Amino acid sequence: MEKIAVNRLPHKILVIKPSSLGDVVHSLPVLSALNECFPLANIHWVIAKGLEGLLEGNPMISKLWIIDKDKWKNAARLCSTLAELGGLAAGIRKEAYDIAIDLQGLMRSGLIAAATGAPVRIGFAEAREGSPIFYTHKITGGKDVHAVDRYLKVAEALGCNIGEVKFPLPLVREPENVMKLKDKLGDYVVLVPGARWQTKKWPAEQFAALALKLPLKSVILGSAADRETAKAIENQTKGKATSLAGETNIVELIWIIRSAKLVITNDSGPMHIAAACGIPVVAIFGPTNPIRTGPYGNRNIVVRSSLGCAPCYRRKCRSIKCMNDMTAEMVFREIGNL
Repeated sequence: MEKIAVNRLPHKILVIKPSSLGDVVHSLPVLSALNECFPLANIHWVIAKGLEGLLEGNPMISKLWIIDKDKWKNAARLCSTLAELGGLAAGIRKEAYDIAIDLQGLMRSGLIAAATGAPVRIGFAEAREGSPIFYTHKITGGKDVHAVDRYLKVAEALGCNIGEVKFPLPLVREPENVMKLKDKLGDYVVLVPGARWQTKKWPAEQFAALALKLPLKSVILGSAADRETAKAIENQTKGKATSLAGETNIVELIWIIRSAKLVITNDSGPMHIAAACGIPVVAIFGPTNPIRTGPYGNRNIVVRSSLGCAPCYRRKCRSIKCMNDMTAEMVFREIGNL
């Protein structure tokens, strides 16, 4: 790969990767590689509000720029949004960054990169919404490449060593309520029945049937949007599975996953947290491609449909046959291969 010439050792580097949960986890090895390559540089990060818990307290990051991007989508707030964007651009410009790295690859993130005025602005050649026009250097990420390895191509282009992939998750103290939960449960399995797309969700009744087969108790994790599904699983298991969906922040979620014996999950953000923590993962995949976004590492198993239409990358489907045809018995058999 052609290396990007940096005229002097950078004093400040800005990483632009606001979302989503899994994508930010995928980009953490870039942070580690940059920190090792440029130990004297101050690394700043643009992160979406609600996800800052992934990065807060990380000694590799000197400053977080927290943006409320969801509010920016509200047309009724256009004037406020423009004022906020203007203030963000002015603040970022004052930092005098030497390098800006856009891992998001959208118009909004490209504009943030341009606002830095950094002499080196890096992004992917195949980024969307015209964002490559704002880059001074374009990296070819590739399609059938895992997201982690794709992001690391940027660090490699800057001369960083990417031989050892490290996920520097927060080093903050374990919350007391998580310690109490662990004392109460003993050894446990984590279930993650949610996902951003409806087509990526394995049926709740199959999660419940699987939980009843497991020798350990289960903890169900997810967002507030997953509460109804998680409660249905809890009820069907008659207490063998306990729902905490919508009741944890990101730091608590990470610590609960860190102590699990196993994580059984749809293609979701918590799946990537588990893989980053080195916890064995059984991931259930339908419309998406595990080659690109599966759990990263060797301690994981992907259970996939044998249907020829998968992966289709569709967010809507009448039958969702690729997920609905997989049974608890099929997944339980795969757990024995870990």
